[in-house]
Amino acid sequence: MLTDAQLMRYNRQILLHDFDIAGQERLQQSRVLIVGLGGLGCPAALYLAAAGIGTLVLVDGDQVELSNLQRQIAHTDKSIGINKARSAAAAITALNPDVKLDVIEQQLTESAMPALLARVDIVLDATDNYPVRFALNRSCVAAGVPLVSAAAVRTEGQLAVFDPLRGGPCYRCLYTEGDVDTALSCSESGVLAPLVGVIGSLQAMEALKVLTGYGETLRGKLLMVDLRSMEFRQLELRARTDCPACSHLHR
Repeated sequence: MLTDAQLMRYNRQILLHDFDIAGQERLQQSRVLIVGLGGLGCPAALYLAAAGIGTLVLVDGDQVELSNLQRQIAHTDKSIGINKARSAAAAITALNPDVKLDVIEQQLTESAMPALLARVDIVLDATDNYPVRFALNRSCVAAGVPLVSAAAVRTEGQLAVFDPLRGGPCYRCLYTEGDVDTALSCSESGVLAPLVGVIGSLQAMEALKVLTGYGETLRGKLLMVDLRSMEFRQLELRARTDCPACSHLHR
């Protein structure tokens, strides 16, 4: 049940006729896991908090560094040396103290994922760690939890919703673990600051849609963005019948 103050805070969302109070109450009851509180995770977490998510579970084992501040907007100069999940939690509380926070100040291991996923409704993969990405995908498939996956480098970004239990492919259908060797990283290739803001915000938007049933999600689609030319493209994705992670769901 929303309080009078919450009805006022979220008034602009509630005014959407196909979102309404019911959508807001679903957000209030939702638990979201965000893995990685860097360039993508910062805007995603802040917008989810502002929108009224009930609980955010924040996971990151890294500390804030000076080079992060160009794009990781939940952190400040005073955050340098502080764990990123804890720093982001402080920014979230300042923005919306109603949001419940579960802060995990360590890298997420695959063995810890099943217990964690049992407590959440959706996962946002905002990491730059490819072994963690593949492990998260395996765990989300096993748990039947939707995964909103994003990546950004230079001026280019990608975004998809992987939810094979309800149809469509998983992350492993699109990428093989051998792709790790050729993947680009921000530390080597660079990144323009607004890119991660755009992609992280879109990641939050997809999570809101999945949680409330509002609009049409990117399930079974890959959004590709290049802000250098301001080009946005959508590709249709299909589940692989030989996918080692999710093929058992499509038989």
